[in-house]
Amino acid sequence: MSELLANDLITPDAGETPLLSLPSVSILKAAPMTRLSLRCREAAQKEAGTAFGASLPLSPLSNSTSAKRAALWMGPDEWTLLAPEEDLRAVFDGIEEKLSTHPHALVDISDRSEAIIVSGDKAAWLLNTGVFIDFSLEVFPVGTVTRTLFHKSPVMIWRTGADTFVVEAWVSFMDYVAGLLVQSAKELEAA
Repeated sequence: MSELLANDLITPDAGETPLLSLPSVSILKAAPMTRLSLRCREAAQKEAGTAFGASLPLSPLSNSTSAKRAALWMGPDEWTLLAPEEDLRAVFDGIEEKLSTHPHALVDISDRSEAIIVSGDKAAWLLNTGVFIDFSLEVFPVGTVTRTLFHKSPVMIWRTGADTFVVEAWVSFMDYVAGLLVQSAKELEAA
């Protein structure tokens, strides 16, 4: 996965102030984007990827990117598809048309979820205050994506750079997730 492609798609929201800005870690709200949840069988996977503009990854914890597109593996027959906010209608209609003869479920979840970008030398440390996953580069390399829990909130974490993570949560949980990260960072600042 190219770090450049992910950074081209997932950018900080220019209208928002940073949630946290320390020398060793920052938390920025990501700009709104198109988010689709796709479930389909093996027979439709290639066509779905073609219609979307990025192939669907078939390996657990992986992703596939192309210019302005990211397909994230969520399960054996489930993907989260990311694209620029303005591409929603074209992407949705294109996939629906291509898969019209295949059983599938395509749902617009753009308003359900939002993302923050956690980056810096202490980004993995900060995430480990609420997630018990080994975020070392050897175990969780750039491009790895997983669903997990941050304290009690379901989140999706995608490593887009050596010290950069995208954390996505439902809108109703994001204040909780971001608030706990900022609170934990105060411990880091005091250390």
